[in-house]
This record gives sequence, structure tokens and C-alpha cells, in this order.
Amino acid sequence: MLKFICYPKCTTCQKAKKWLEENDIPYELRDIKAENPQFDELKEWHQKSGLPIKKFFNTSGLLYKSMDLKNKIPTMSDEEQLILLSTDGMLVKRPILIGDEFVLVGFKQAEWEDKTK
Repeated sequence: MLKFICYPKCTTCQKAKKWLEENDIPYELRDIKAENPQFDELKEWHQKSGLPIKKFFNTSGLLYKSMDLKNKIPTMSDEEQLILLSTDGMLVKRPILIGDEFVLVGFKQAEWEDKTK
């Protein structure tokens, strides 16, 4: 079963959830704020996604901006970035859809259709 990692108050997450339900795609929901992703999970998701770690950061979030991460991340190692992401779910871009063979970060309908059909 797919894992759907989201923040229920996020409008993009709400759209993604609605899309999953409209397409009868079963999933297991996890609130990213209530159950923060751990270092090992993030490391695995990063490897499965094929994306650079910076794509896992919620760059539009208040926490990201208040910590001035735009200027700090370029000087951090991959491990330091994953450790930072594991400190607070609000730093992590969402929604995240996790399947056996893929990890999708953010909701791009065409990409989600391609991976779930």
C-alpha cells in the first residue's frame, strides 16, 4: 500500500488526497507534523526518489525562511541536510507519496498518474 505523507492543513496536500480518493488509490495516511520523518526514512526516500536533497525542503515554509536555510543549505553536507530535515516535519516538502519502487515529492498530477496506474 502507498504511504501518503502530508500536513492536513496544507492545500496542496488536500488536493493530492482528493485526487487519490477520486482515483480509488488506497493509501496509508501519515501526518508529517504529528509523526516527523526520521533520518533513516529520509535517507531511504532520498535514494529512492533520485532527487537532490534540496528538493525535500519546504522552501515556502515559515520555518525554512526564519532559519535562513536558503543561505545555509548550500554549505551543508547531504547528511547534515537529512539530519536537519529530521528535526521538524514542517521543514519537509509535502505531500510525499511512497511506493515500493518510487518516492514522489510534491503533488504533480501527471507524475502521480504515471506512477500509480
